[in-house]
Amino acid sequence: MKRIFRIGLFLLLAMTIACHSNGRRAGEAYVPQSGDLLFVLADASAFSGAIADATAQHDSLKFSHVAIVGVQNGQPYVVEASSRCGVARTAWDTFFSLAPKVNGQPGVVAMRVVADGFHAEQALARAETHIGEAYDWSFLPNNGKMYCSELVYESYLLEDGRALFSARPMNFRNAEGHLPEFWRTLFEELGEAVPEGIPGTNPNDLSKETSLVEIWRGF
Repeated sequence: MKRIFRIGLFLLLAMTIACHSNGRRAGEAYVPQSGDLLFVLADASAFSGAIADATAQHDSLKFSHVAIVGVQNGQPYVVEASSRCGVARTAWDTFFSLAPKVNGQPGVVAMRVVADGFHAEQALARAETHIGEAYDWSFLPNNGKMYCSELVYESYLLEDGRALFSARPMNFRNAEGHLPEFWRTLFEELGEAVPEGIPGTNPNDLSKETSLVEIWRGF
């Protein structure tokens, strides 16, 4: 009887280990490549929440930021347009330390481009030409400033010069059709009209592009 009990306990432990091994990919090693995109889950801030409310679908993860991976001499880093510092090169560890946490792990999803006529190193090089530009609080095209997904859109081109991703009429309203207070206050302070309907991009739409495949989750 004791022997049967020990065998049963061993099988139970083995099944438990197998379940954890075949579950979330948080334990798998991520090998970053230049041109990968890192999508960051929305956090509790008003800015992050306003983005997610206006662009996320109810059946999807809510992203509020996207950044570009670079690898130099085997060391990864990030190029991003952030409200924190505009377009800049960010250290790998710093980027992940700033990401919202899910059960203590970084709320980050890595995706990779799978498309003919796309060259990741060229996209990264284009993105780096924008380093030093200010963050685009106006969310307008061609104004010498960049918001996060705009940097990706402008940098990820095909061989013939066409944009890899799509620009769509921008929406700043939540699911109920109301303009969140964050956007109302922001554009009043800027003295500008809300750029509703102007072609643009956002992290949530970008994450659903058919040329992107998810390769890793940090949580």
